[in-house]
Amino acid sequence: MSLEYPQDFRYLDSHEYVRLDGEIATIGITAFAIEQLGDIVFLELPDIGDVITKGDTFGSIESVKAVEDLNSPVTGTVVERNEALINDPEQVPEDPYGEGWFLKVRINDPDEVNEDTLTADEYSDQVEGV
Repeated sequence: MSLEYPQDFRYLDSHEYVRLDGEIATIGITAFAIEQLGDIVFLELPDIGDVITKGDTFGSIESVKAVEDLNSPVTGTVVERNEALINDPEQVPEDPYGEGWFLKVRINDPDEVNEDTLTADEYSDQVEGV
């Protein structure tokens, strides 16, 4: 099965994505990560106003198979979190790049988004055949 990876996003090799819109970065996990996890049963995210740091863990996602840390692709302050997914994490797979986002973060440095992240093609090449 061929999974989609939007071209205007950047990706971490740990399967998080980031989409930049001005100074707001939207963060979630990729379709590949969701496929690997299976049925998602719990999602832990930071509170609004919390500061997250690029490269650090900002939460966790739990499925029937595993518990995985979520890693931040940027540094900034959480301005919004997807409460609907916290209350009903089973919805994450339905639209991972649209309604399935986890956090919106006001970033400190927009250039940071392109540092240590992969393009859609690079990410796709990395996970192909896994």
